[in-house]
Amino acid sequence: MTERRFWIALFGVLVLAALLRTLFPTADPPWNPTVGVVWHDEGAWVHNARNRVLWGAWSTDAWNPLFIAPVFTVLEYVSFALLGVGVWQARLVSEVGGLASVLLIAGGVRRLGGSTAGLIAAALVGTNFFYVMYNRAALMESTMVAMMTASWYCYVRAEDRPGWGVAAGGFAVLAFFTKAAAAFFVAALALDAVVSWLLPQPDQQAARRRSMAAIAGLAAAFLVALAIFVGPYWTEYRFYNWQMSVTRKPSYDLKSLLDRASWFPVLHDVFTQNWLLIVAATTSALAALARWRTLAAGERLLLWWIGLGTIELFVHDVAERRFVMFIPAVAATAALALAGRRAASVELAQVTRARAMLALPAVAYGSYVAAAALIRLLYLPEIHAGVMRSTVRLSAAVALLATIGIYAAWPRLSRALAGMQWSARAAVAFTAIVCAVDVTLFVYWARGRSYENIAASIAVGRQLPAGTLVHGKLANGLSLENHIKPVFVGRNFGNYDDRRQRDDVRYILTYVAPCVGYEGPVINDVIAAYPERRVVMTFDVAETRTGADRAALVDKFGGRQPAGRPGDDLGRACN
Repeated sequence: MTERRFWIALFGVLVLAALLRTLFPTADPPWNPTVGVVWHDEGAWVHNARNRVLWGAWSTDAWNPLFIAPVFTVLEYVSFALLGVGVWQARLVSEVGGLASVLLIAGGVRRLGGSTAGLIAAALVGTNFFYVMYNRAALMESTMVAMMTASWYCYVRAEDRPGWGVAAGGFAVLAFFTKAAAAFFVAALALDAVVSWLLPQPDQQAARRRSMAAIAGLAAAFLVALAIFVGPYWTEYRFYNWQMSVTRKPSYDLKSLLDRASWFPVLHDVFTQNWLLIVAATTSALAALARWRTLAAGERLLLWWIGLGTIELFVHDVAERRFVMFIPAVAATAALALAGRRAASVELAQVTRARAMLALPAVAYGSYVAAAALIRLLYLPEIHAGVMRSTVRLSAAVALLATIGIYAAWPRLSRALAGMQWSARAAVAFTAIVCAVDVTLFVYWARGRSYENIAASIAVGRQLPAGTLVHGKLANGLSLENHIKPVFVGRNFGNYDDRRQRDDVRYILTYVAPCVGYEGPVINDVIAAYPERRVVMTFDVAETRTGADRAALVDKFGGRQPAGRPGDDLGRACN
């Protein structure tokens, strides 16, 4: 492929990727099928940036995600300051980050595997329905992953020019201060820098310079963050990050860890939708273990990215948003195998069964993920708790048989894989099929898209004057198209302590369907504290798979109701 053809093809991929991210910018996120985007979190996470633009102060109440996600908050502030406060302006940050990640993954993979590999990776990331939909939401994940991808790209560049390692470390720290979930990537980069230092390599001196540059970049960036942000605001930083990243999370006992490890390929549609991509990437990653010592540093970092990221899921939670961080790494790993033309490296044929047993946990778990993503189809449209156990057991049984079969057929299987080759047409056909499925999902969503949430936000602005205080997390969610002042209420943080005594806040915004307090149980404490409440109006919103949800604006003090009279019955409360 000539240089000119590469750039023409990449431009076409970027145009398609940009269209998928920017068409219908204020439409509701998918709700049938859902990808896990919680739309009312958009307003909550841009809260401080909105405050700064509208009211001239970062903090107006006790909910300050600035101390959790300073990089994301600053970027949102820039968008609001330049373009005004609104839904599409809030989402623009994620859209730009998502598009940047497509370009960066193309550039990095091209350096590792050639122009065809770079184009395949760009196409897989640029069209991935799950990734696109998170790139369209004003949430932290897309910006965090964009910083991780930038770090990885710089690390690839450091193979030739070690000084790029400093930038790799800097971007990794920016990813961490976008969302603390990127801590695993910081560890991955540091770990690979140590491995690069220790592994015997043709140019040991250059490898060690790269390692030193990456560690120096990490250290310098953390010192800068400590000096200008963490240190001066240590009390707030420690409280929010500990509260959000540790206290609010599920338990950490062995049973909980095993539950999360077995649940995550079963619970969500993302693994089923991306089954072909996951199988290709898993096969490529496992085969790459055979040439671990000779892998390029950038390719090795992809494996750390996937491996340590998976462990991070086991430790914290398996919500769908967590899987956004895997898409670029999975696409890059698959693209390297597809464009490399071999199903597996020739080194794999030289691996004995005894040596292959070292990879047994990875082989078994990879088989489980692939099996579970298909077996869950038996239980659609939704996976309920009642069928979870049987789904996990059946998937585990299939994975066990597959693992036994793999090792029983070794080394004949390894020699066969090492001898297999992808043709150029097969690689293109595979990529086209995967991308076509994703684009079809986008078209399906676009044809049935709704605008309930933005319409509700506009309706709130027509009902309430600018500066009106409104209680509840949903007030944040419905604040981007008006000038109300939301008062967030979290569980043991964010205006929690005085939630029952805020008589200065006259209104509440909350779900009433599918049930009262669907956004979180704490809002029911606020509702119960004001028995004379009156429903002022209700709005259609779209959150669950039905797309027929309702929110209510509630007057705490009942307006014209006689004192002491029980207030409006809002409906069934969530369990």
